[in-house]
Amino acid sequence: MITSPNNNCGFTLIEMAMVLLIMGLALGGGISLLGNQIDAQKNKDTQKVLDDAKEALTGFAIANGRLPCPAPATAVTGTALAGLEPSPILAAGCANLAGVLPWATLGVNETDAWGNRLTYRVTQEFTRNGLQVAFASCAVPPAPAPAKAVFALCSQGNMTVLSTGGGATLASTVPAVVVSHGKNGNGAYQTQGQQLPVGADADELDNQLIAPGTTTTNTTFISKTPTATFDDAVIWVSPYVLYNRMVQSGTLP
Repeated sequence: MITSPNNNCGFTLIEMAMVLLIMGLALGGGISLLGNQIDAQKNKDTQKVLDDAKEALTGFAIANGRLPCPAPATAVTGTALAGLEPSPILAAGCANLAGVLPWATLGVNETDAWGNRLTYRVTQEFTRNGLQVAFASCAVPPAPAPAKAVFALCSQGNMTVLSTGGGATLASTVPAVVVSHGKNGNGAYQTQGQQLPVGADADELDNQLIAPGTTTTNTTFISKTPTATFDDAVIWVSPYVLYNRMVQSGTLP
């Protein structure tokens, strides 16, 4: 039997184009979903890094009676100063109150899940070397002065964490703050000691190091739900939790 050309089976060009379009949309959606899952996992891993950092800072304070000084942000990984608090520790406390988390001193991860170092700022009174008799932030000096710590139960940190610039106060009198600069990495220092571009978000700028990597613009930090331009993750050492842990360990009062 002779078959008419009009009865041939197969796809027309329009049908093939539609199939390819549908496959492309499905593939694109799958890639987008996979990207979102990867980002979510990295955010989760970074939060674990931050939680470990906070626990390590508290443990360091219990063991040493003080908080550590920041490591130099510009030191290249593998060089002598990388990840270590500067030595010697001054009687007055850290010379530079901001830098990167001293990961080698604390025995924690150098970077967040995005591969960038964690910004760290600390209150000088909590970093002094040797026992102290003067406690500038205490309204009433402790009597007797602590025998195992350089700060007292009345000591107050000088940092504040806000919900946004000019927003509600989430924490005050904070002794130490640690920041991951998120996926966009704005203002973060890398393992080669170089700072990424700072970006334009005002709240992110509040969380970044300046001049060069040894201080911050002010003592205010921002912790809020991520937006299109803000993805920092901020943790802080609560003075009340710190004091409680140190009292339980016998380091204070």
